[in-house]
Amino acid sequence: MTTNCDIVISGGGIAGLTAAAVLGKAGFSVICVDPTPPVTARDVDGSDLRTTAFLQPAQALLDQCGLWARLAPHAAPLQIMRIVDAGGDAPEPRIVRDFRAADISDQPFGWNLPNWLLRREMVARLAELPNVGFRPGTATTSLFTRTDMARVGLSDGTRVQARLVVAADGRASPMREAAGIGVHTRRYGQKALAFAVTHPIAHDNVSTEIHRSGGPFTLVPLPDYNGQPSSAIVWMERGPRAQELLAMEPGAFEDAMTQRSCGLFGALKLASRRTIWPIINQSADRLSGERLALMAEAAHVVPPIGAQGLNMSLGDLRCLVDLAVARPEGLGDQQMLDAYHKARIGDVKLRVQGIDLLNRTSMVGARPLRDARALGLNALYSLAPVRRILMQMGLGVR
Repeated sequence: MTTNCDIVISGGGIAGLTAAAVLGKAGFSVICVDPTPPVTARDVDGSDLRTTAFLQPAQALLDQCGLWARLAPHAAPLQIMRIVDAGGDAPEPRIVRDFRAADISDQPFGWNLPNWLLRREMVARLAELPNVGFRPGTATTSLFTRTDMARVGLSDGTRVQARLVVAADGRASPMREAAGIGVHTRRYGQKALAFAVTHPIAHDNVSTEIHRSGGPFTLVPLPDYNGQPSSAIVWMERGPRAQELLAMEPGAFEDAMTQRSCGLFGALKLASRRTIWPIINQSADRLSGERLALMAEAAHVVPPIGAQGLNMSLGDLRCLVDLAVARPEGLGDQQMLDAYHKARIGDVKLRVQGIDLLNRTSMVGARPLRDARALGLNALYSLAPVRRILMQMGLGVR
């Protein structure tokens, strides 16, 4: 059986679900598929305990498609991005620098939300859009394209014919592979632990990134949990150390993370289970093929630094929807997809390379290199025009 629609989205993660909502709200008929049904509760097996910070441009996109009204009540605003260098002999702050949203805008830098909750609210929003179909538990298995259409085979034996296929199906994207688009991958030997904590000292809507060695230790504000201030933590370390931390008994782990946090928020207490995933840097050779657009991790993967990952993905989506709406009769044609690649590839390369450099800097272990990192942070922060430009670049605004 073959179904027809305007757009097929391969991938029902946060990026794919957002794309379905945005493109559906723009008036296109959309089918979104994902092999894994979304886990939409916090404390169950398989829930994604990472969080996503939606920066200002992303919030506007979510508002445009009717998602923000659902998400706003659960979001923790990020008013200050605090960088702490703790690269001295002892794990304690030696340089603390604040980047304040008020210096460039009357809005927060962004808003932080748990990934499991995002999936819950996004799936509910798709159910409200009559021209969007979401098929969890269904994978894309084949791709056949011609200049005027694409046909996607699904794991349930059906096929979908569309004018545009959007690959939002992850770093091992089956649609990218089916189109023969290559990738360049860099491995760091790092893993990241993700979990939630409570702490006695309020975060005051400050996102805190602490640098010592092995990678950053980042606390991002969450709404209170069980009456206590709460934060989401991403703790990046070299692989063996990360596995050692994952295997620790909760009490020993809490002591280790409190020490790694320099005690800035008091004694940290686990408020969720711990999850772990590998850190890589990856970019596709092209962002488009015949009747195919790559976005999100199918197009680029970066370490979780500066809230750039999903916000790069939503930059892809803004570009796609602008091109589609400006010329709907050309949806998915070569002109549109060439324009998409050209519009996005420069920014993607710049951010992938920049985050690679930041991550390598955060990993340094030798004391002289840690001292040089601290001097560099101090120098950049001391120049107000440079500080302002860095904040604007991080947000993706001019």
